[in-house]
Formats: sequence, C-alpha cells, structure tokens
Amino acid sequence: MSAPAEVGARQLAREAAQWLALQDAGQLDTEQAAALQRWRARSAAHEALWQKAEGLRQRFAQVPAPLAVACLDRPDPDRRRVLGQMLGVGALLPLAWLGYRQLPLDGWRADLRTATGERRGLTLPDGSRLQLNTATAVNLDFAEGRHWLQLVQGEIAVDTVGPLQVQTRDGLVRVQGAGVCVRERAQGCVVSVTRGQVSLQPLAGPAVRLEAGQRATLSASGVTASQPFDAQLPGWQQGLLIVDDQPLGDLLRELDRYRPGLLRWDPALEQLAATGTFQLDDTDRILALLAASLPLQVHYRTRYWVSLTPRKKIA
Repeated sequence: MSAPAEVGARQLAREAAQWLALQDAGQLDTEQAAALQRWRARSAAHEALWQKAEGLRQRFAQVPAPLAVACLDRPDPDRRRVLGQMLGVGALLPLAWLGYRQLPLDGWRADLRTATGERRGLTLPDGSRLQLNTATAVNLDFAEGRHWLQLVQGEIAVDTVGPLQVQTRDGLVRVQGAGVCVRERAQGCVVSVTRGQVSLQPLAGPAVRLEAGQRATLSASGVTASQPFDAQLPGWQQGLLIVDDQPLGDLLRELDRYRPGLLRWDPALEQLAATGTFQLDDTDRILALLAASLPLQVHYRTRYWVSLTPRKKIA
C-alpha cells in the first residue's frame, strides 16, 4: 500500500471507530444517526469497514475491538491470558475506542505506546532520556550493545548520552550525545535538533547533517533544506502549546492530535489569528480560552463531539 493510501485507510478506520464509540455510548441523536448513515453511504469501503467494526464489536463485547485483534493475532499465551482477564473487567467501556485513535496493528504490537492526549517519559537502558508524545508507538532494541529505536508512529524527543539510531519509515536518524525531536507526518519525517548535531540518512540519497537549532524533513528520496527554529522555546515536552499570531486552523489541527473524539470547525474560522500559551493537559480549557478571546462559539454535543462556529452577532 502506498503512503497516501495507507494514510487514507487509517483516517477511514479512525472515523469508523469514532462513530462506533459514539453509537455504543448512546450519544447519537436523530441528526447524528442520519450523519452516520450518510458516512456509511459514501462508498463501498465505508460500509465494508463499518460492517467489520460492528462484527468485531459483537465478538468482543467489552474490549476495544482493535485491542482484541492485536492480542489474538499473536500466538502469545500471556497476551491471550491478559485478553481473557480484560473480557471480564467492566471498566473497559466502549469509549476506550476514542483514546485508541485507530493506531495501526504495528502500533499495538510496539514495545512502548501512548494514547491520544497522553505523553510519557522514560530513561533508556544506556541512560538516554526518551519522551513520547500523543498517539505514539516505538520499538526498542538495546540487546548485546545495540542502541536502536524504531518510530512506528507519532512523535518522540530523545536526549542521548551515547550513540542511538532512530529508524523511521523514510530513513535513519543517527544521534550521538545530542537532543532531537522526530515527528512522523504523511509528507515525511520532521527532524528538529535541540542539542548537538545529528545525521539524516534517507532511504535513497546522501546523508545530511543538522546542527542544533535546525529543522528539516526527511523523506525516502532525500532531505529538505534546513530551517532555523528556537531550540530553547518550550513545547510539548513541557506540556505546552505556544502560538504567536498563528492561523487558528493550524492551531486547531495541532490541538486535534491531543483530543480524543471529533473536533470540527467552520472553515470561516481558519484564518483568525491566535496567540497564547496553552496547557496541553486540559484541551477543554484551551477551547474555552479561544472562545473568550476570538469571535467563535464552542458547541459540545458530547465530551467527544465538539464543533466551533463563528460567534453570532447580536443585533
């Protein structure tokens, strides 16, 4: 499957999961049920995926279906035992789908992963520091002197004390005694160096070296020209989202990465200018602050279905 097709398939699966979660939670009113029917009618692929999701939901009544599939797919007795325990735990509600965000199966098989809105930090066996951003999955290999990390999906920050190779779908990021952020995107892998220097090796083409304060996109065919950025500016590693006169549409697309469920907005809001420092741990408060400072309204159909519209003028 090509990269664009894979991204499209993931998005379709994510939409199906969100619709199913809302239906399971009993949150669909007449208008939303009609919207679901329209979604299913868009194409044969939409309807086929919906039928598959419902079939999994019936089979694993109290477990998020993707998690059940991931566990059963591997012939591991421990995983099957854990799944059996989860089937008996009433706390695993259908709303767990909303945190899942349809990570691909490789994401569920990964050594480390985070859910939507979750961030996690840990120390690697060699003393390096690793942070995982929202909806991220990585594999690790530090056996027999190896220092290797695979970014399966999402975004990481590493601050290394020795050599480390970060494998991405587009190539290799070689780090030694340096700090770097690596984020997978549909158009390539964005690499930002916060300390020291790193080497980017695309699948095809020559290696490129980046210095602290430089950022570039690694694709399978090469590396884009580097651009400067402020490496001292706080970011998601500190739990912050900082914007300065940024189009609201860009801010909302970034915010959507940290919110489970559906976040939609009127296209008329795209070019409003947003400025502020926001705490990523409370995305509802971010929406409230935006509504207080910009001419927009926030509508909650449920906690997991939110839409933004221009504020109506009072005559």
